[in-house]
Amino acid sequence: MLLSTLVTCLAGCAFLLSPVSEGCGPGRGNGKRRPPRKLVPLAYKQFTPNVGEKTLGASGRYEGKITRNSERFKELTPNYNPDIIFKDEENTGADRLMTQRCKDRLNSLAISVMNLWPGVRLRVTEGWDEDGHHSEESLHYEGRAVDITTSDRDRNKYAMLARLAVEAGFDWVYYESKYHIHCSVKSDHSVAAKSGGCFPGEALVILESGSQKPVSDLRPGERVLVSSGSNGSGELVFSEVLTFLDRDPKTRKLFYTLQTEAGAQLSLTAAHLIFVSKENCSEGAVPARDALRTVYASDAQPGQCVLVSEGKGGQKHREGRLSRISRVTVKEMKGVFAPLTQQGTVVVDGVVASCYAVVDQHSLAHWAFAPLRLIHSWTGTTGGHSDGIHWYSQLLHWLGRKLLDSGRLHPLGVAQDNR
Repeated sequence: MLLSTLVTCLAGCAFLLSPVSEGCGPGRGNGKRRPPRKLVPLAYKQFTPNVGEKTLGASGRYEGKITRNSERFKELTPNYNPDIIFKDEENTGADRLMTQRCKDRLNSLAISVMNLWPGVRLRVTEGWDEDGHHSEESLHYEGRAVDITTSDRDRNKYAMLARLAVEAGFDWVYYESKYHIHCSVKSDHSVAAKSGGCFPGEALVILESGSQKPVSDLRPGERVLVSSGSNGSGELVFSEVLTFLDRDPKTRKLFYTLQTEAGAQLSLTAAHLIFVSKENCSEGAVPARDALRTVYASDAQPGQCVLVSEGKGGQKHREGRLSRISRVTVKEMKGVFAPLTQQGTVVVDGVVASCYAVVDQHSLAHWAFAPLRLIHSWTGTTGGHSDGIHWYSQLLHWLGRKLLDSGRLHPLGVAQDNR
């Protein structure tokens, strides 16, 4: 009976792609944050990295033109971000179509533009090209390239716009013309484009003793601060770390960094889940029942509220309080760590986050990991696991790819397959 129940749970676990359980939060190191790095605008005709666009060190080789009738057309996704203006001179919506990686980088850039120049939006003049207007083997034909300006078309801003595009994670940026910046990304099929991982190594968790510890030094069996609520809200309690769903101290990944008005700062990889307010929120308020939902870190926006464990001035709360996201940036950080707790939540750098990623609902993810929690309760362990992705996560990943509609999963997380 127990065996059949376990098998049933495992089959249902297809809803969860845990291997990609992506992470959160830049740590404070030894209690000191590095000063903000000064951004240096690109020079006219400069490109970065300083290699050819279609080389391995940049956006990679051309993979072939995508047309509306080709099988690969399903790889393109429309971008309806209201913070981006699409020129769409063909009036076909083609400029809105792009790969998921390109979309994520563009959405991140749009946030940076608004943060730096209030009232100004990002503008896309060229996106996916289905009409053959670009040079042979242009990445525009694959939905992997965009030409951009600012909405006010102020050419004095374009050098800094190019730098912001680099910071947003585009794999190749070229100050190509006095009239636009050209940006491109790696293919979602490319190993280099795969976006797994979790919390950066310097991210801090809170131990039962009250001390803080970098997640890179955390070990299974230690008890850390979590939220007891199934949706991220509820009393803050201490819970045992069962295992790491992913652990790699050396790799470097791009992290979305969410800064809040309470002073908290959390970094997560694109496909990681974070609890945010469904509607308007009040700074410092206790969230009402069912007032929260989970979104991918790449979809978190300024103005939404997340849950923090401390208010301004270091005031600690027994339950999470709402704090508004004031800024979202993207930066590369070292180490990926994905601790799994009994509750499926964890407080990292003062922000309540899910332990899960890739699938679009925290509740489904938590249910899918029930068999692993059951194994731990029976044996006191989750099985052998060294650095890398946990065997159970790999199993769920395989099931998810076989049984789930890819629309339920974050594309960059699914691409984790060959990491």
